[in-house]
Amino acid sequence: MIICYIGTRAQLIKMAPVILEIERQKLPLVLIMTGQHRETMVQLMTDFGLTSKPVYLYEGREITGIVQMAFWFIRCCFTVLRNPVVFMPRSKDGPNIVLVHGDTFSTLLGAVLGRLLGVDVAHVEAGLRSYHIFHPFPEELTRLIVFRLSRLSFCPGDWAFGNMQGYRTQAVNTGGNTLRDALEAMLASAPPKSAPFESDYGIVSIHRFENIFNAAKLREIVGLIELAAQRFSLAFVLHPATRKKLTEFGLMESLERNAAVKLLPRMGYAEFVQLMRSARFVITDGGGNQEELSYLGIPTLLMRKATERKEGLGSTAVLCNYERAALERFMDELPTLEERKPAERGSAQTPSEMIVSHLQRYAAPA
Repeated sequence: MIICYIGTRAQLIKMAPVILEIERQKLPLVLIMTGQHRETMVQLMTDFGLTSKPVYLYEGREITGIVQMAFWFIRCCFTVLRNPVVFMPRSKDGPNIVLVHGDTFSTLLGAVLGRLLGVDVAHVEAGLRSYHIFHPFPEELTRLIVFRLSRLSFCPGDWAFGNMQGYRTQAVNTGGNTLRDALEAMLASAPPKSAPFESDYGIVSIHRFENIFNAAKLREIVGLIELAAQRFSLAFVLHPATRKKLTEFGLMESLERNAAVKLLPRMGYAEFVQLMRSARFVITDGGGNQEELSYLGIPTLLMRKATERKEGLGSTAVLCNYERAALERFMDELPTLEERKPAERGSAQTPSEMIVSHLQRYAAPA
């Protein structure tokens, strides 16, 4: 039995190709939605053609605050421990495994509960490290905990695979990230989206904990965004938590007044992929965005001090470290960055297919 814990939009996007392959092979699967994100999750399942019926662990409001996150995590733990037959079901006829992804609180939730209830843990996107405990926080800490809880670790490349040496887990090098599978599927199926501006434009997407929950840091980031807006029109895609913090810290008004900045609500993945595809560059703090943009060959400014990923670095992606000089240099070098070719796929077998081939021993076809 495969029990898959999904909490955020990014996790569902990256795990959709894996779930599709599990469904294609008719392996027994229980899909647990933790409720960490609520918006557009059903639409994402439809966009990817997923047919599994989710079991909802939490159906309240989307988690956008620290205190709310703490209560949600505790509540989910008690719910699963009280109802393991529903939220951690196990087959009596064969081995069982709980499948988690990435570095979110939902990753930690599934891994901790799996171990507590005696179920092996498989971790997708294992081995990614920034080697800075507070950049990003708490994601880097979450990874270190989940590395130790996992029996099976799927690593998206040689570097990540090397980082898992020394841990008591079976590490598997999938040769790439499932995100590429998801991106290629969406590019093939989604209709083109009209550009938000007639001229060249950039996209902004900022949502990381260490960026939006720190008033001084978020104010610094807004200053850099407004500096970039002096040279290009910007489409700022607002996550609910980002909008909430911009408003709370009194930063929304200046962005709303800026004629070069168009504020857009968070959108579906298919729509966002097409928006990125037409952009000249992207300013983001998202690791998934960093990877997607490296595959698309679009110049990317990472609004971070450190990143756990290698995709795009030294090619189309530049770490900003919140420095004005780095942003200005990035803008000046856009023509050079645009000439660099996107990374090529390294294997005929997709990462999603490789992951499911290793999971088959945990689940006979239904």
